[in-house]
Amino acid sequence: MKMLEKLTVIDASTVLAGPSVGTFFAELGATVIKVENPTIPDVTRSWKLASEDQESPISAYFSSVNYLKKEKSIDLKNSDGHAAFLDLIKDADILISNFKHGDEEKLGITDETLHAINPKLIIGKINGFGDTSDRVAYDLILQAETGFMSMNGTPESGPVKMPVALIDVLAGHQLKEALLLALIDRNTTKKGRSVSVSLYDAAVCSLMNQASNYLMAEKIPARIGSAHPNISPYGELFTTKDGDIVTFAAGSNAHFVKLCHFLDLEALTNDPRFTENIARVKNRETLRALIEEKVKHLTTKEILDTLIQSNVPVAKVRNLEEVFEDEAAKALIREEDQAGISTKRVSSIAFKWH
Repeated sequence: MKMLEKLTVIDASTVLAGPSVGTFFAELGATVIKVENPTIPDVTRSWKLASEDQESPISAYFSSVNYLKKEKSIDLKNSDGHAAFLDLIKDADILISNFKHGDEEKLGITDETLHAINPKLIIGKINGFGDTSDRVAYDLILQAETGFMSMNGTPESGPVKMPVALIDVLAGHQLKEALLLALIDRNTTKKGRSVSVSLYDAAVCSLMNQASNYLMAEKIPARIGSAHPNISPYGELFTTKDGDIVTFAAGSNAHFVKLCHFLDLEALTNDPRFTENIARVKNRETLRALIEEKVKHLTTKEILDTLIQSNVPVAKVRNLEEVFEDEAAKALIREEDQAGISTKRVSSIAFKWH
């Protein structure tokens, strides 16, 4: 998919959000140049698993969002490096950065400076807490600050962060959208512009139904594991006869009726405690126990085969080894040699172009 092969993107960002945007453009055919300080490179090069080679210049984490990029070492603090950077800007379409507040002035790369060199340049910026904040921000801090951790986990576990840097991922998607819109706008105006996304805004904008539950019903979400505050059964976990864990997403009464039929729980479909979703939410623990008693006598295969055939949303909880045994997941793996090392990551593109 080489839809953007005429574009040149300078990726001067680090960690995950900004680099993920650079990889997105690279996968779509753009020439992406990753600019790093030679003495203080992208910190994720050092974020290694205990099993990784500590002497290697890359890590699996770094490789996950740095794909198909040309690397260039430039020190913006010296005159030669500064001149080299500005030379790249002359012919670039997009610049991606996540410099700390105030660094653009210190380094002589303000929007005004860059647009004076290249009026068509689109500048995309990632920051933590807004354009004027110098607060250091990592994904964990945003998960804590914006309510995600307070909702995630169980009553026993306490707050739990998600195991993927989801706020970074969400901010990266927001920046992709802004940059693509800026490219469309440039076709008309023939001028570049600057767009920015904060991790904070991206996180709060992603609270979605949980935000509305609070804003409209003053419901502060409790930690209820994988269960859903508005739907039941949805997310409760059940152990099968094989020892696997399965979950159901009965998003409609029709799903619930079919699930009850399969589990030999037809009586529940006429029980006022369970006939409607709102009643099931109120009586979710009673319902969970009734389903649990049936599931433990059934094999994973018969549950999945029957319910999938009946169009009831069901899944086995799979680890990543099981995930990447699936051909659909394998099709999303992208490989590249980096510094003589064979690296793998999943694609940044999930859409199909028909």
